[in-house]
Amino acid sequence: MTRRRPGRDRAQARQPDLFAPATPSVPPESPRPAMPDLHSLPAVPGELWERLAYSRFRARFHLGAKERDYLATRGLPEVMTHAADFIATRLAPAHPDKDGRQTPWRGHPVFIAQHATGTCCRGCVAKWHAMPAGQPLDTQQQAYILSVIQEWIRRDAAAPMAQSAPRPDPR
Repeated sequence: MTRRRPGRDRAQARQPDLFAPATPSVPPESPRPAMPDLHSLPAVPGELWERLAYSRFRARFHLGAKERDYLATRGLPEVMTHAADFIATRLAPAHPDKDGRQTPWRGHPVFIAQHATGTCCRGCVAKWHAMPAGQPLDTQQQAYILSVIQEWIRRDAAAPMAQSAPRPDPR
């Protein structure tokens, strides 16, 4: 008689019937947040850019060639629609899933802008923008964060692309 590992019978009991009629077990998705008008976003105070410029960590972020191409191909309005979705799902809840690690380091202009502006996690938002962690962000706060991201993208996209230093000859 063969012995089975404990717990295997339980896993088989939880396996769904493959031939049963499909039932929606996933709750319906919440509707996407309404995209605020890009021209009616609140103004970003000038002292924020001065404070961010003093941070060596924040100042090292710039759009790369791929992100600039993405921005040129899709356009700022579509990128900002993505930003509104990212903010609403990854930043606005009081306790976001994987807070502190929810924003990738590259791959989308908004991700780079979030790291450059201190809007990447609730801790950074509390430190740089004085919005306390542990409370959901309201629509005005989300609009302010979108305004900061949009302004940074516009500024960085208008600046000439930084050239990397040439590598020394290995000989």
